[in-house]
Amino acid sequence: MTKMIRSLAEVAAGYDAVFCDLWGCLHNGKAPFPAAVAALRAFRAGGGRVVLMTNAPRPFSAVERQLNAMAVPQDAWDLIVSSGDAAQAAMLQGAVGRKVFHIGAVKDEPFFSEFPGDMAALAASQPAIERVGMLDAEGIVCTGLADDQTETPADYRAQLLLGKTRGLPMLCANPDIVVDMGEKRVYCAGALAEDYANMGGEVLYYGKPHPPIYDLARRRMGLDDPRILCIGDGIATDVQGGIAEGLDTLFITGGIAADRFGPDPANPDPALLEEWLAVQRLSPTFAMPYLA
Repeated sequence: MTKMIRSLAEVAAGYDAVFCDLWGCLHNGKAPFPAAVAALRAFRAGGGRVVLMTNAPRPFSAVERQLNAMAVPQDAWDLIVSSGDAAQAAMLQGAVGRKVFHIGAVKDEPFFSEFPGDMAALAASQPAIERVGMLDAEGIVCTGLADDQTETPADYRAQLLLGKTRGLPMLCANPDIVVDMGEKRVYCAGALAEDYANMGGEVLYYGKPHPPIYDLARRRMGLDDPRILCIGDGIATDVQGGIAEGLDTLFITGGIAADRFGPDPANPDPALLEEWLAVQRLSPTFAMPYLA
């Protein structure tokens, strides 16, 4: 049974590191949550390592710039691992071919042009990736919607059908279906990938809850057999992924699923939470309203 807690400090002594989600946990897409920042700082002060693990479809260097722009303090974390990092590695190695059709926004350009840290040597050792039209492509790279403020997955149905008809595999750089940007809920690459799979198309995933991002995080962290706690508000990504990796999980109830647990997100109804978790067939180790 999931244990409700009120602060990360209650359980921090049992872990060497946390894999902490960003959207809905550390920030809302526009500004950081002060209590979450304080909790991660305190964990680090106690000797813990903080890995920010995000399904953002961009390399960690681009994610870091975004965090800096939101004034997330750099002393709240040790390293960043993104779905974009893991997906970049797969793309560079030809997972969906060398000629790819890109579905995504201008803000995702770093996925194709920026190879920081351990990606630089890999990029230098591989033949170039060429972006082409759908009719000339060997595969699809999906980083999201071109305009997530106005578009929905329905706008891409014809494009996806063409890709499926041509038998093109899709590399999904962000498995998230939706995220909350401030008060607005927007679609992510995972929504398009889900539609593509439902059409019968082949989709390759590299972010949470899939193994590649966890493998990459462990390699970059460089600790021997660390005790890790996965923190996030995504039951199908953060929690499911952590459980699949054999790790303890902390579910943030006040995030994307907040309306499931009663009228007051700061005080989730335990009975509603347990009922909902039973439907999901997942049992996080801990749960709390907001990271604090």
